[in-house]
Amino acid sequence: MLHPSGLPENLRNLDRTLVMGVLNVTPDSFSDGGRFNDPTIATNHALQMIQDGADIIDIGGESTRPGSDRITVKEELDRVLPVISALVNSGVAISIDTMRTDVASAAIAAGACMINDVSGGKSDPEMLSYVATLNVPYILMHWRGPSNIMNTLTDYNDVVADVTREVSNQVDVAVAAGIARERIAIDPGIGFAKTVDQNWPILKHLDVLEGLGLPILMGASRKKFLGELLAKEGVARDSDERESATTAISTLMAARGLWAVRVHDVKPTRDAIAVVDRIAKTS
Repeated sequence: MLHPSGLPENLRNLDRTLVMGVLNVTPDSFSDGGRFNDPTIATNHALQMIQDGADIIDIGGESTRPGSDRITVKEELDRVLPVISALVNSGVAISIDTMRTDVASAAIAAGACMINDVSGGKSDPEMLSYVATLNVPYILMHWRGPSNIMNTLTDYNDVVADVTREVSNQVDVAVAAGIARERIAIDPGIGFAKTVDQNWPILKHLDVLEGLGLPILMGASRKKFLGELLAKEGVARDSDERESATTAISTLMAARGLWAVRVHDVKPTRDAIAVVDRIAKTS
């Protein structure tokens, strides 16, 4: 199992796919926006995900759903810091899902131990140089532009080759900024600047991205392409009814030894990974 360096000690030697539980403390995220605005409710949900087997809790205070607008740094900090502070002694690894250096810095100071930047360092010009001063994992996602325009940025010659090349180029930028390559994990950005149909070749030909030799995080949970696949009479399945499809993807990712999967519903994914792990260890 290929892990990024800088992980907490209890995660470094695990030889199975890790489960990252999604905690959106936002009013407008595509799947659970508004459910966890209250810090107490958010904290309790995170504790339930930990009980269900989450290895990492990924806390985000700004929606990145297609069409969403930016919020202020203060708004983002006000949403995430109370929850991080409440969870810091829970024994679980906390990831901060942010594109902003100021938010990442405050979250790390409050107890977060990794940074999940969906812009891969492209949104905030200070992010990469800041991360270079740390010894924590940095998750770099494929990103072509902000959420309010990303649906217009889906022109690819070959989506698998283009995404891989663009991710590789941004990894080089991060390394040039001083981030140790071994601390970087990558995310192909399922649903970000991609049409519904463009996500499937990325999943099918994941070996191309694996060729970069870096740990991969897969974040496909409840996304639109699954709802469209499961549509009935032209109506996409609701986001909270896409869990079986999400678990199918998590199972496939675990079977090929991916570093981590990012999911909303931890328990079915953790169960699926346990089955994959048991089969893999059977002689």
